Amino acid sequence: MKRFHIHVGVKDLNHSVQFYSTLFGQQPSKLKDDYAKWMLEDPRINFAISTRTTEEGIDHLGFQVDESNELTELTNRLKNADLGVYGEGSKTCCYAESNKAWVKDPSGIAWETYQTMADAEVFSEKPKVQEPVASACCAPKAPAAKSCC
Repeated sequence: MKRFHIHVGVKDLNHSVQFYSTLFGQQPSKLKDDYAKWMLEDPRINFAISTRTTEEGIDHLGFQVDESNELTELTNRLKNADLGVYGEGSKTCCYAESNKAWVKDPSGIAWETYQTMADAEVFSEKPKVQEPVASACCAPKAPAAKSCC
């Protein structure tokens, strides 16, 4: 089953946790000094906030899946959209071990598809080869856009 994912960059985590906990009617399912996540069932959303983004507001959107075949299906859809899938593979990000793939939509919004495998004690791992990062939330830098002219 798929769950819509939203990650928002915030300036004041404690104030934002208080706001979103009131809005959602529940406390976060994961809370760290720089990160909070709510796994909502109605609507089915993985809503995360952190102070690790370069700007406040929506950092990225995505779909979290339960099964590897769902991840393969969504990754193939992204590839078929011909927008250049990047950052595929196993990653430690947002205090979780996940398999994922990234794409930027025509407006430049980062989208991730991922399956969480386990919790992690660190926010993210340092890649063996230093990749430029599109945001502070583990999204690798997308390849340069193709120019039509």
